Amino acid sequence: MTRRSCAIYATGFICAHLLIVGIALVVAQVFQTMIHSRLKKEITLTEKSQVFESWKNPPPPVYMEYYFFNVTNPEVFMAGGKASVKQIGPYTYREYRPRENVTFLENGTKVYALNPKTFVFVPEKSVGDPQVDIVRTVNIPFVAIMNELNSYSFFLRTIVSMYINSLGVELFMTRTVHEVLWGFKDPLLTKVHSMKPEVDEYFGLMWKKNGTHEGEFVFHTGEQNYLDYGKIDTWNGLREMSWWSSNQSNMINGTDGAVFHPLINRNELLYIFAADLCRSIHLAYVEDVEVKGIQAYRFAPPNDVLMSPKNNPANAGFCVPAGDCLGTGVLKVSVCREGAPIVVSFPHFYQADPAYINAIDGLNPNKEEHETYLDLQPTAGVPIRACKRAQLNIILKRVQGFPKTKNITETIFPIMFVNETATIDDESAAQMRSLLLIVTLVSNFPVLIVGLGIILLLVFLVLFCRNRQKKTAKDDTAYTPVSDKTDESSETPASQPMKNGSYIAMSPVEAQKC
Repeated sequence: MTRRSCAIYATGFICAHLLIVGIALVVAQVFQTMIHSRLKKEITLTEKSQVFESWKNPPPPVYMEYYFFNVTNPEVFMAGGKASVKQIGPYTYREYRPRENVTFLENGTKVYALNPKTFVFVPEKSVGDPQVDIVRTVNIPFVAIMNELNSYSFFLRTIVSMYINSLGVELFMTRTVHEVLWGFKDPLLTKVHSMKPEVDEYFGLMWKKNGTHEGEFVFHTGEQNYLDYGKIDTWNGLREMSWWSSNQSNMINGTDGAVFHPLINRNELLYIFAADLCRSIHLAYVEDVEVKGIQAYRFAPPNDVLMSPKNNPANAGFCVPAGDCLGTGVLKVSVCREGAPIVVSFPHFYQADPAYINAIDGLNPNKEEHETYLDLQPTAGVPIRACKRAQLNIILKRVQGFPKTKNITETIFPIMFVNETATIDDESAAQMRSLLLIVTLVSNFPVLIVGLGIILLLVFLVLFCRNRQKKTAKDDTAYTPVSDKTDESSETPASQPMKNGSYIAMSPVEAQKC
């Protein structure tokens, strides 16, 4: 066997083994299983895990953009007409949210943590100075007092109304953005505070929320089950809430939105507990997206999250008292926040009943600016971009005994909305891309083996065919036929010397001479 043949058959031998091994690994999914097992063990909230430090001190910057609805025609609304608002903002604040008092419980299967939030104004991302810019909005303390007195006698409400009129308090107030957001000493609440010291005399939408936390959380570390990674075990010592009217609505489901379990698929629902909404919400897969070169799944709340119980009976538990329900797209949260009749929605009543949108001039809901979404890297379950958008509203209606409200039409009135955004930083994105490249290469290693086997198979076939062609050609030229020369040789003169290759024979005469 020639050297060429040995090389050809060696190539075929290697090719066959690569194809057999590669196909076997692909079918058995050995490398994928190995990677998935490693991810399930590594992505846990334990001190030794690589994700613990980023969970404790999140690297991506978080920005809170506040937008306000400035009321342009309060007199028209008070007279029974339609209110008109103009959006102003954003007023942007950088949010810092480190985990503090981190304590591991139950042999490292759970972890306790506080999550205080601090806000710092970012002027370069804002439209103006919140301590200078003025906004006209609903006088929420006034509405809260009317709401509290609604269950009292008509006579008492009338006396209180006359007293409030003497103070010059109106249904709409004009304050700086900073005052409305971070607090001011309200004259009406000051009077109440003098009689009931437990009532704070200051009011602000974010009053006492700068540098404070939303409660005490205990999370599952994922040590026992990777699907529980980051899920909330208790909030303020509770495993379920008590203010909604059904057990399902009172459940505390999911994570706090900072982390999710690895190996997310497109068909599952992701649950988030939002303490500021007093409930859990779910997100469904929308589409594949790319963020800084990283492939991700986009999840967003589907229409049924805030759908009317008429269309989604599962939401009946959020009607308090039972049967007292609002329409699609809004949620009354005053049951967990004492005082004014506060209602939350998506900005500009996005995904809400058109009746709420048409009740106010100046609203323009659209998906691009008002949808809440979360972009997750599915392998690691890491959020790489998030936009949480929520709007604060208040119910304005007639209250007997308060003449100022006698002409107004009951309306869910928008106050402001917030756009909380976070995007993975460049350094973390580079690390993520490198990690995903390694995971992809290792997971697809059997495919590479199969590919190499196919290439060698093609090489083997080419070499084999060429070798056969050369062998056939050699066999055809191995013997060359000699032409018969019958007469020409006998006619050659005796004196002519014989040439190489001539036919030579001895004649009988020449034989006699010898």
